[in-house]
Amino acid sequence: MGWQPALREPAAEVRDSWQMAAARSLDAAQNSGFIAGAIDQAVANTVGNGLRLNARPDADAFGLTTKEAGDLGRRIETAFQLYSDSAIDVDAEARKTHGHLQASAFRHWLGTGEIFAGLPFFVRKGGAWATKVRLVPASRVAPRSDGTGKLVHGVRLDTYGAAMGYLFRSGSVDRIFGTETEIPARDRFGRPVVVHCFDGLPGAVRGISPLTPVLRVTRQFDQLADATLTAAIIQAVFAATIEGDAPTQDMLRALQTPQEAAKGDVAPMDAWMDATAGWYDNTKIDLGLAGKFVHLYPGQKLNFHEAKLTGGNYEPFAKFLLREVARCLGQTFESVAADWNGTTYTGARIATTEIHAVTLYRRKNILTPFCQATYEAWLEEAIDLGRVKWPGGMAAFLANRPAACKAIWRGTSKPVADDLKTAKAHEIWARLGVMTDEMIANELGVDIEDVYEQRQREMQMRREYGLPDPTFAGLAKDSGSDPADDQDAEAA
Repeated sequence: MGWQPALREPAAEVRDSWQMAAARSLDAAQNSGFIAGAIDQAVANTVGNGLRLNARPDADAFGLTTKEAGDLGRRIETAFQLYSDSAIDVDAEARKTHGHLQASAFRHWLGTGEIFAGLPFFVRKGGAWATKVRLVPASRVAPRSDGTGKLVHGVRLDTYGAAMGYLFRSGSVDRIFGTETEIPARDRFGRPVVVHCFDGLPGAVRGISPLTPVLRVTRQFDQLADATLTAAIIQAVFAATIEGDAPTQDMLRALQTPQEAAKGDVAPMDAWMDATAGWYDNTKIDLGLAGKFVHLYPGQKLNFHEAKLTGGNYEPFAKFLLREVARCLGQTFESVAADWNGTTYTGARIATTEIHAVTLYRRKNILTPFCQATYEAWLEEAIDLGRVKWPGGMAAFLANRPAACKAIWRGTSKPVADDLKTAKAHEIWARLGVMTDEMIANELGVDIEDVYEQRQREMQMRREYGLPDPTFAGLAKDSGSDPADDQDAEAA
């Protein structure tokens, strides 16, 4: 009967818990080495050097052939790469490239559960583009609701629950000292003005940190570490004791002279320390660097105590806590704990496969909307300036923006425990005809068109320098002629 939670709308749950959850999550990320390291690894796995654009404009929507659409996409990718690698062009604060902005946005999402970004439009001296990205802390959104369902937790909603605008605070976080300004989500042409990315239940209008379920666990881990260290220090401080037959008070009083006992101005402990100091002054046999022989005070015995913990369950319990933290961060336990002892190849392979599925989910639903909004705003400017020749011009683009901005965002490849076994598996699937070159390239995190283009350039360079072509056919024949190799790959 003690566990009776209230059933409320997700928007109300997030509204009441967001501020404290975000504050505690950010505090844990800043003050816990395990959490900070796990977040760094999560950012590296999910973002890496930044998700890369693979532009795929719809050929049928604009009357293009497949080759023409592919060539147009390649030109767009090249131009966007130049833009995204220029901090002065892409970042409103002129500090970060687009890939770096992705990493900062994802790191902020891990702490707050949300990504907020503005897309201002201005030309900076020395830059070539006006489309900018400005990351905004989620704490700048005013946590206000009007009670009618139109303004919920700082988000202005239409009849169907779509975000129409956001109420931002400027100045102090405290609304008393700051001003509030409502900014529309899109302009009258459909161009995004505010980018808001989060993951939540149906009915939620804002997100919450994925660390929220383990905030108590992170606190318990810190308390466990502090308690264990304190116990070790206490036992180390009292590592040596002197054992005597007489009661402590009687022995200390016996060390006092009659004059000291009558005056009462000398503490028993001071008298005992003076007496033992005088005794040891005359009983030392110095052996130089080798040490000393000490003859103790009569009736005393010197004992040494090792620093021992009160129980042997520290490491299992600490690992249990870190496993729970790793699950919420989308990381393997071995990665979070930096402990690969006892991990087999099969276990590592299964763990990375499962966690990579979480990574792909977050790329698709958290980072891709952020990257896509930037790309759409930039592409509109590029077409308007004539730097990208679009069939039908700006009118055709605005009439069918989704088909024009169709794209795939790729990240780094899935980690593998054994490159040779993975390569053999790919070879077998390709030989059986159930896996294409593009599917293999996707698993490796590269674009097959980039691979083919690079191979073509290298082939031409080898011919120019008179170098022989590598014998790919011979290698494939050799690898397929040994049945034992196939059996090894299948067993892996």
